[in-house]
Amino acid sequence: MGYLYIFGTIAFTVYGQLILKWKIDQQGSLPEPLMDKIIFLLQLLLNPWIISGFLAAFFAALCWMAAMTKFDISYAYPFMSISFVLVFILSAFLFQEPISMQKAIGMAFIVLGIIVMR
Repeated sequence: MGYLYIFGTIAFTVYGQLILKWKIDQQGSLPEPLMDKIIFLLQLLLNPWIISGFLAAFFAALCWMAAMTKFDISYAYPFMSISFVLVFILSAFLFQEPISMQKAIGMAFIVLGIIVMR
């Protein structure tokens, strides 16, 4: 069951990050004038998708707390690096973000680090 909590943490974290990126990309750049920035951010905060991203972060925190009851943090925390890899891969597919050789090698090192730490 402990691994399910870690998986939930990763899944909710990845979902939240991708949703925030998706909706912020649709909204556009942050305007320069202060009042426009405030309005821009309030509009984002009231967006149901953005709210779901924040709820995902909350559920990720709940899953993480549950995982901490099952594992030492030194064992469980390296698994969180999987979220970096998933966001990297999914952002390439969903947002057409570029994958450079340098980024791919970096992701390979992260995966290797997870394997070694386990």
